[in-house]
Amino acid sequence: MQRLLAPVKRVLQVKRVLQEASLTPVGLLPSAHQRFSTVSAVPLTKTDTWPKDVGILALEVYFPAQYVDQTDLEKYDKVKAGKYTVGLGQTQMGFCSVQEDINSLCLTVVQRLMERTQIPWDSVGHLEVGTETIIDKSKSVKTVLMELFQDSGNTDIEGIGTTNACYGGTASLFNAANWMESSSWDGLRGTHMENVYDFYKPELASEYPVVDGKLSVQCYFRALDRCYAFYRQKIQNQWKQAGINQPFTLEDFQFMIFHTPFCKLVQKSLARLMFNDFLSANSDTQTSHYKELEAFRGLKLEDTYSNKDMEAAFEKASLDMFNKKTKASLYLSTHNGNMYTSSLYGCLASLLAHHSAQDLAGSRIGAFSYGSGMAASLFSLRASKDASPGSLLEKLVSSVADLPNRLASRKRMSAEEFTEVMDQREQFYCKVNFSPSGDTNSLFPGTWYLERVDEMYRRKYTRRPF
Repeated sequence: MQRLLAPVKRVLQVKRVLQEASLTPVGLLPSAHQRFSTVSAVPLTKTDTWPKDVGILALEVYFPAQYVDQTDLEKYDKVKAGKYTVGLGQTQMGFCSVQEDINSLCLTVVQRLMERTQIPWDSVGHLEVGTETIIDKSKSVKTVLMELFQDSGNTDIEGIGTTNACYGGTASLFNAANWMESSSWDGLRGTHMENVYDFYKPELASEYPVVDGKLSVQCYFRALDRCYAFYRQKIQNQWKQAGINQPFTLEDFQFMIFHTPFCKLVQKSLARLMFNDFLSANSDTQTSHYKELEAFRGLKLEDTYSNKDMEAAFEKASLDMFNKKTKASLYLSTHNGNMYTSSLYGCLASLLAHHSAQDLAGSRIGAFSYGSGMAASLFSLRASKDASPGSLLEKLVSSVADLPNRLASRKRMSAEEFTEVMDQREQFYCKVNFSPSGDTNSLFPGTWYLERVDEMYRRKYTRRPF
């Protein structure tokens, strides 16, 4: 996931922040201060106030040039029809061949972002990679990306990598924003972390994780409950200081996006946030605003992770809200599958791709980020109120408007071909002295790919020309 944060040059020549992970934003911002654009990152002693309006100003999305249809995969795996398409809510799944890895993915999105925004390579001052994928136990992805800056002579680029399952992208966003702002964060986001083994990768000689599926879903819900509680409490404390005495609820988010391991979990999660609101409301509000749900009044959150009756009732009650606030954000996940670290920001891109700047202007977008193991945060983004032609928000929305067409341009491959490519990835994982096979013309123009791994494990990358 890749993010470009705010232009900064004022008294001192402070370089822009670029942050990486496999997707990329511009125009929104962590809404604790409801900011958006940028100002100087000059130390406080040099200016009267801390920089304001630090936020996302550009967004770049990359996905592989091929996918497997989930209906085909259901037949190939000999599972019940609908197991993937209905059970997971997914119609297609993108996948990388042996020619691509975390380094090449990041090389592609950084280069595309820089070329599209025409930002000088020597004006980047911070580059951070958020990922859960490790190719080398010591050498970071960031060091590979420095190859892109070689011709500019710019080696003064701070930042490195942040790794924790699917949470790395969010942590790197926070780090980059804090570097840009150079001030203390006010804490207006809800975070929950604990030590748990729900999804982890102890075998470094394998690409595959160890997964406890049931526990992982429970951990996701537990983190969601606690992050939402922390976030609401902080918002309500801020409101009280301003003389506003009312509870914060889902109604105060115009949109809500989630880390998306699979789409069905997101619909359950929005329903769970409504359940949180229901339990927090007084009895009169429960009766008037949550009709036919009174039977669940005495439940405790921690006792409901596998309560199917409660889940179904609140999914039904929250369906209209899901369709208005969340459904559009699942477009990329539906057609490409779990994007892991960049999942939440793929949902952000999907949301932007399906709404006009006018629809988004001034809105508060709730965002829940989760990484197994676990680390999670619930925060919000405030869209700029300026949706005029040529505004930052209008440019941001336009930058991802082609997502549906780009997804439609991929090549459909059979389940057999998909399985063959996965076998190749296993065969060449951790191998040396080889060049991946395959037709590079099948990659999108401008895509970086792995050309060779030599006998000393050094990896060489090449870019397919336009």
